[in-house]
Amino acid sequence: MTQKATVLFDAPGPRAKTRNAIVGAIGVAVLAGAFAWVLYRFDQTGQFDAKKWDPFQYSGIQQLIFDGLKSTLKAFALAVVFSLILGALLAAGRLSDHRPVRWAATAFVTFFRAMPLLILIYFLYVAPAKLSGWPSWLHWMNDPLWPLVIGLTLYNGTVQAETMRAGILALPRGQSEAAYALGMRKSQVMMTILVPQGIRAMLPTIISQMVVTLKDTSLGFIITYPELLYTARQIGAVQDYGLPIIPAAIVIGTIYILLCIALSVFAVWLEKFLGKSRQGRPAKIETLPGESLAAAAVVSGDR
Repeated sequence: MTQKATVLFDAPGPRAKTRNAIVGAIGVAVLAGAFAWVLYRFDQTGQFDAKKWDPFQYSGIQQLIFDGLKSTLKAFALAVVFSLILGALLAAGRLSDHRPVRWAATAFVTFFRAMPLLILIYFLYVAPAKLSGWPSWLHWMNDPLWPLVIGLTLYNGTVQAETMRAGILALPRGQSEAAYALGMRKSQVMMTILVPQGIRAMLPTIISQMVVTLKDTSLGFIITYPELLYTARQIGAVQDYGLPIIPAAIVIGTIYILLCIALSVFAVWLEKFLGKSRQGRPAKIETLPGESLAAAAVVSGDR
């Protein structure tokens, strides 16, 4: 084992390796036993009976699941786009030099990060119908899609804002100082120096939050939005097939897992793609003595 890999901990010896192997084997055995016990209980309660799985062979049920998938992806796509836009605006506000703008953005982020998402979605769905004097042009809020999307946008947008802000602040201060020394405005510094460099550092966390957004679309079933979980509830309530709620949950849960895996695979591909595109650029930039890389890059670009 190299010195670099053992800076923070001692290399395990023969006894430690044996102990780790035993603990790992016990952990795997416990998990396997728990999984086997769950399968046994499902079998004992008749969850694997053919009658409970019959609905999934009919085209009507398959179409119902497909429609739920489309509704889930629709809410997810809208929430992701809007939350990224909101996150960028809030991150810019949090980094603003104007104190009122910075305070307003901070208060907004703090409030909606602390607000439970389920309560927020339910309030957005119930409030338009309950509050007297509500503007008539907000009748579109009666569609459960928009309370779900707006709730997901407000919550995930604030999380994405903190991710973007942290990614920009993590960059070396010399990058921005060199750009300011060249007479660049703050907007120019952000767009040409800080954001392009910080986006690669922010990308894994942004994609992880997108996975959270995808899973949070299941909260739409509380307001009767016809997404996958609501579809599973409808299928599980069919009396003629013995209330197949467990089979429906297994099928819908598998779809959620596959969607999250697909999004994770896309994140890995995107990170590799950005890495290749970066490698294709000229890597060597001539710098003068005492000149930082940011200043050299800007001057080189001006030439």
